[in-house]
Amino acid sequence: MHPSQQLRALLATGTTLVMPDAYDPLSARIIMESGYAAVQCSGYSFARAAACPSEAEFGFERNLRLTADIVRAVSVPVMADGEDGFGGPEVVYRSVRAYIDAGAAGMNLEDQVLDVPDSGRVVTRDLALAKLAAALAATRDADLPAFLINARTDALAVASDKQAGLREAIERANAYLEAGAGLAFVTGVTSLAQVRVLVAAIDGPLSIAAGMATNADAFSIADLVACGVARVSLPTLPLYAALDGLRGALARVARANTFDALPRAVLSGSCSPAPAKEA
Repeated sequence: MHPSQQLRALLATGTTLVMPDAYDPLSARIIMESGYAAVQCSGYSFARAAACPSEAEFGFERNLRLTADIVRAVSVPVMADGEDGFGGPEVVYRSVRAYIDAGAAGMNLEDQVLDVPDSGRVVTRDLALAKLAAALAATRDADLPAFLINARTDALAVASDKQAGLREAIERANAYLEAGAGLAFVTGVTSLAQVRVLVAAIDGPLSIAAGMATNADAFSIADLVACGVARVSLPTLPLYAALDGLRGALARVARANTFDALPRAVLSGSCSPAPAKEA
């Protein structure tokens, strides 16, 4: 069974699929070994882990190579972060074909303006639908219609009027699903009340990002499961957990000039899925 079919089968169970976001092959392997059935790639985390200021500057080619490395590192389905497709419809078509060739099971495709960080803008609905149509055409031409497009809207996230933004996000999500997207992904969700409105108003499977500074205190994974959310991503949790662990370990060593305060797993490498090597 192709990974895209495996991913769709996981979503078809009716059980919420939790997909932590990997930032490199090692983090993907840890996600898999921690019992998660699928891995999400994070363009944000790719860029931050590379000390790159933005996803746009990190670029398509580096994103694709890292996604391919992650696919090879695990035996579970991997969803690529295709950002905004890295261009117009023709570029989106080529991007999707490339992620399919890399072995990904699906791809996020967003409607925000990627090359202007924090622009507070989304592309027009017509352009977003044209890019989605190009993505779906690429899956058909690759003879892989099961390749899952997770159509993301940032309409709520960028809106100054959150009620209007919520309405726009619902309309866009439904339009994307009607056009053939396998999932609708609404970003900028900061309350359980918003989740409930989205679940009730969107005519298809909904994806929500959780465990972030903007919503970790507002709802849990258990809350999202109870609401019937189809897929939950954890965009920043793996990267930030790794950074916090590294900072903490180095700070303890610097304070004491000994290794006594470090967990044995840090010294032995038992926390790593790969054999430890001297360098």
